Amino acid sequence: MPLSSAAPRTVRAAGAIVGLQGLVALVFTVLLLIRGLSGESELGTNVFGEAAYFAVLAAAVLACGAGLLIGKTWARSPAIVIQVLLLGVAWYATGPSGRPEYGIPVGVVCLAALVFLFNPATTRWAQGEE
Repeated sequence: MPLSSAAPRTVRAAGAIVGLQGLVALVFTVLLLIRGLSGESELGTNVFGEAAYFAVLAAAVLACGAGLLIGKTWARSPAIVIQVLLLGVAWYATGPSGRPEYGIPVGVVCLAALVFLFNPATTRWAQGEE
C-alpha cells in the first residue's frame, strides 16, 4: 500500500508512533503467552484470556497506526482515544504505582502523538480541506 500523498507528515508521524505502540502491545501479548505456556503464572490467573484480550487491543492499535500511515482519515479519532487512555495509564504508573521509569516515557510518547494528531495540518486533512 503506498503512502497517501495527501496526508501531511504529521499524520504519518502519528501513525508511526501509534504503530510502534501496537507493536509493543503485540510483544507484550507474546510474552504473556510464553508465561502461560511455561507455567510461570500465578494460581487463579487466566493468562491465556488476558493474552487474547491484549491481542485484540494490539490488532486495533496496529490497524489505527497503519491507517494513519497510509493516510486514512478514519484512523485519527481512534488514535486520539488510544493516546488519551494511555495518558491515564502513564499517570497511574508515574503516581500511584510509583513507577515513573515507565510512566514518564509513555506519557511523553502519548503527548507527542497528540501534538501530531491535533496539529493544524492534520486537522485540516481530517476535515477534508486539503
